[in-house]
Amino acid sequence: MSHITQRAVHCINPDCQRPYPQPWGNKFCNSCGAPLELLDRYVPLQPLGSGGFAQIYTVWDEKTQTEKVLKVLVEDSPKALELFTQEAAVLSNLQHPGVPTVDADGYFQVKLFNPKPHQLPCLVMEKINGRTLEEILKKFPQGCPEDLVLNWFAQAVEILQELHKRQIIHRDIKPSNLMLGTSSPTVTSSQGQTEGDRLVLIDFGGAKQFSPSKLRSQSSSTRLFSSGYSPPEQVTGGIVRPSADFYALGRTVIELLTGKYPLELEDQQTGKLHWRTTINVNPQLADLLDEMVEADVRSRPANAAIIQKRLAKISQSLPPPGLFAQLRDNVKQASTQAYQRFTLLKLAIQQVLANFSQAVTKTVVFLAQTIIKILQACLATIWAIILSSIGACFGTIAGFILAYRTSLGHRVVEFLGSQLNELVPNAQPHFGADILVFVAAGWGTAWGLTVSGCFGQRRRFLVASLMGIVSYGFGWLILQLITPKDSGEGLVAAILVAVSLLTLSLGLRSHHIVYAVFAAFGSAIGYALLILLKLAPAILQFSSLPGWPELYKPLIFFGSMGFFVSFWLGVSYYLIVPGLRLLGWR
Repeated sequence: MSHITQRAVHCINPDCQRPYPQPWGNKFCNSCGAPLELLDRYVPLQPLGSGGFAQIYTVWDEKTQTEKVLKVLVEDSPKALELFTQEAAVLSNLQHPGVPTVDADGYFQVKLFNPKPHQLPCLVMEKINGRTLEEILKKFPQGCPEDLVLNWFAQAVEILQELHKRQIIHRDIKPSNLMLGTSSPTVTSSQGQTEGDRLVLIDFGGAKQFSPSKLRSQSSSTRLFSSGYSPPEQVTGGIVRPSADFYALGRTVIELLTGKYPLELEDQQTGKLHWRTTINVNPQLADLLDEMVEADVRSRPANAAIIQKRLAKISQSLPPPGLFAQLRDNVKQASTQAYQRFTLLKLAIQQVLANFSQAVTKTVVFLAQTIIKILQACLATIWAIILSSIGACFGTIAGFILAYRTSLGHRVVEFLGSQLNELVPNAQPHFGADILVFVAAGWGTAWGLTVSGCFGQRRRFLVASLMGIVSYGFGWLILQLITPKDSGEGLVAAILVAVSLLTLSLGLRSHHIVYAVFAAFGSAIGYALLILLKLAPAILQFSSLPGWPELYKPLIFFGSMGFFVSFWLGVSYYLIVPGLRLLGWR
């Protein structure tokens, strides 16, 4: 008790005229007569603040000789008492390092007689020494470091997994209700971040017990929410499921990464958060957070285990960035810097034109935002064109070497010739070699498009690579079945088949048929124009032992294929699909 000041005690009666100071050792308040030593164990020391319907104090536990937190319900209403009792029941049944501990006799009522006889509900819980994430975020106005946020994110999901396993929904997750607690004085690094902290979820005043039968019913929930963090169904008083906690946690993590309050990032018309261009964050982490904050409950992760599994993959060490990745990051960084500078210019223009009408100002802002979006769309499309064309050329060279310069390629050619001889009549002696060039070019094109990460794709490298091989292989087969083989019709048909199958495998998030149709027909029409202008190379006129000079025509063909595919995917992603959504096709 040596480190506790014994000179004064605080009265917890909300109607007391002089609650402080009270002499240490007094059993009752000198002003109102309220008990000062609660349950002959807890001595109130000083107020910590107020939260919701309650007043919060620091108390000294005579039994354990430790400081604890006392929460006193000061609002006299049935609903407040129900929520307070519910919080006490939830915390009393939980034993987890991420939740404040409540002793078996931690919930009790103190009888008061001044100004009238009534009961004062009290709840004593573990005192968490530390700071809330809201307080820590003030030291990082540009957003907290990604590794710190990932650590907090993983701990929060573990806490939610325990709550949901016990059929409890917190319903009020936000930075001010997540605290970093330490059992010893905090050690601060040179960058101002704390070491060895454990995350604790506090304020269970809005917690709710649920059961599968209740979730299936159509009864609504109490309209209790925090603006900027709670999901739409909670704000409107609808049915609240465990995924509501995932929504609030996702918005909290986005705020920690960006340093911006979620409503500042929210599109007022769609409700979506536009945050990914403001920071450079792991794309897999960004995809997970975007799914967690989906307005549609069915689009969010089903349970905490799914989130933990994806977080484990994100936390694994990534390979060092290659040349393409560095170039991509440089392009993204330059685009972000340009966006920030243009934003500053936009604000300056708004200040200069302050005397103009509001309609003119809105028009200028709209045009500026449109220009920025157009520039970003052009940069992304150009980036995809470069990588897909490079990938296609690289795959073409690799396929050429395999087919005509290795013994393995000769064996593959002999096998294909024996298997397809009946299907393709009048085959040449080197029949089958060019299919290796086709499939390798398809693999390279798919890999380049996936590496670019453009058009909102999920970056499924394995699936895209396999389908690149399969799609271009089918294109080659179509080309063999059409007579003559080097006719324009055959090339157009091969392009339609190859591009449509390749596009369907890229992991685009919606409107897959639209992307496939526009990419396939756009590429086919583009190449048909080259044929009409007599600019298209005859790609299959290889000799039996072709030399390197004969490779330039396939390089031009497959490189142009990569160009056409990326260009039409960009047109579909930035023009066609948004237009369809505007017309109501979701």
